[in-house]
Amino acid sequence: MKMKKIINTVFIAASMSVLFTACKKELELFPPGSIELSQSFKTMNDAKAWDNNLYSQLRGRINGVFLAPQEVQADQLNASLSYGNRNGNPHRWGSSFLADDYALRDTWSGYYFMMKNVNAAIAGYPLITPATPAEQKLMDMYKADAHLMRAWLYSELIIRFAKPYEPATAATDPGVPLVLTYNPTDKPARSTVQATYDQILADINIAKPLLATAVGSQGAKRFTIHSVKALEARVKLYMKDWVAAKTLADEVISSGTYPLHNTQAGINSMWATDNMQEVIQQVFVAKPNELAPNVNDFFLGYRAGDNRFVPDFIPSQWVIDKFGATDIRKGAYFAQKTCRFLDNTDYTLWLVNKYPGNPALFTAATTNYQHALKLFRVGELYMISAEAGARAGGASEADALVKLNALRAARGLTPLVGISGATLLNEVKEERFRELAFEGFRLWDLKRWHEGFTRTAPQNISVIQVGPNFNT
Repeated sequence: MKMKKIINTVFIAASMSVLFTACKKELELFPPGSIELSQSFKTMNDAKAWDNNLYSQLRGRINGVFLAPQEVQADQLNASLSYGNRNGNPHRWGSSFLADDYALRDTWSGYYFMMKNVNAAIAGYPLITPATPAEQKLMDMYKADAHLMRAWLYSELIIRFAKPYEPATAATDPGVPLVLTYNPTDKPARSTVQATYDQILADINIAKPLLATAVGSQGAKRFTIHSVKALEARVKLYMKDWVAAKTLADEVISSGTYPLHNTQAGINSMWATDNMQEVIQQVFVAKPNELAPNVNDFFLGYRAGDNRFVPDFIPSQWVIDKFGATDIRKGAYFAQKTCRFLDNTDYTLWLVNKYPGNPALFTAATTNYQHALKLFRVGELYMISAEAGARAGGASEADALVKLNALRAARGLTPLVGISGATLLNEVKEERFRELAFEGFRLWDLKRWHEGFTRTAPQNISVIQVGPNFNT
C-alpha cells in the first residue's frame, strides 16, 4: 500500500472579501496552491488521499518520543555515562519535568495535531457520495479508519495525562480535552476520565460494523476487525471491564490467525526482520521515502567509526535475570555488545536489542533502526486474557492459567500448576513484564496497578549515572 500525501494544502481561514466598484463581485481569496477545506472532499480519490495521509501521520506517532519517555521513566533502565541528558527529565522525575519538556510537549501536541486532521476527515467524508457499492465499501473503510485512529489517539492520551480508570471516581476524575471538531480558536477544558473512555468506545463502536467483513491477516497494514477487537480489549482492560476484555482478546486468539512463535529463530525474526506471524497490525514503512520519522536508537547507539555501542540507557541486571536460560525471548530482546563511554574503556554489556533495525530497510551500510511498526500483536492479547481472567475469577480464572501457560510454553518456559488468586495474578504480571518489555507498557501498568518502584541492581555501576533519582 502506497502512502501518499495530500497534494493540495488545506487552508482553513476566515474568508476574505474584496468589493470591486466596477463589477461589485465578492471574491474568496486563498494563498496560491491552497484550497478551502471542503474543496478537498469532492471525489473518492480525495477520500483515498485523506486516508493515506492519516496512516502516514499514524506512522509518525509510534516509537521515539512516543515510547522513550515512559520507558526511561520506569524501573527497567539506567542512564549511561554518555546519555547526555537525553530524556533526562523523565528519567530523574525531577522538578524540571514540566509541561514544556519535549517528552510531554511533543507527545501532547503530536497527538492533538493528528486529531485535527482526523476530525476534518470525519466531518468531510459525508460530503462525498460513493457512486457504486464498491465505492461505498471503500468509504466505509475510510470512515472506520478515521474513527479508530481517534479512538487510538485518545487511548494514548488518557493513559499519559490522567489518572487510571477507577469505576468509583471516573465520572469526576479529570480526563483530557475532547476535541471532536476542528476549531482553531477553541480552548476546550478537560473532560472527565469517564467521558474520555466513553468517547473512545463510541468511536470503536462506529468503526466495528464498518469493518465487520475486513478479515484479519498477519501483518495487516490497515485496520481489520481483529485490530478493532485488539484495541477494544486493551481499552476494556484499562477500564477494569474484565469480562469484556477477556472475551475480545479470546476472539482474536481463537481465530488461529496469529500462532505464537515457539523457536529462537522465530521470535528473533519478529524483531530483526519483521516476521509477521504474531502481528495483528503493523504500520506501513518503505525505503527511501516512507520510513518512520521516530526510531528507538537510544537503546543501542551503534557507532560505526569504532564499531562500538554507546547507548543512552542500559537495562538493569535484575531485568536481564527475569529471563531464564530457556526463555527464547532473551536472545531476541537483548544482546551482549562491546560498549565504550566517556572513560574510553570497553565494557561488555547486555543491551536492549528489540529494535535493531531491519536490514531490508537500511539506507546505508549500518542500521537506521527502521522496522515495521507493530500496532497490535497477539502476545499482548494473551496477557490481556490472562490478567482479565485472573481478576474476573471463576471459570475465567481457570482459563487465565491456560492462556498464561500457552504463552509460557511457546516462549520456552515450564507450565505453572495449581495456582489461583493472588499467586496467579502475580505470575501474570511477571509474564506481562517479560513479554511486553520495552514496548511502552511498563510505566502505564505500574500506574494502573498502583505500584511504585525503586531502581536497583544495575549491570555495572561504573558505566551509569549514580545518585538520587538515577539508581536509587
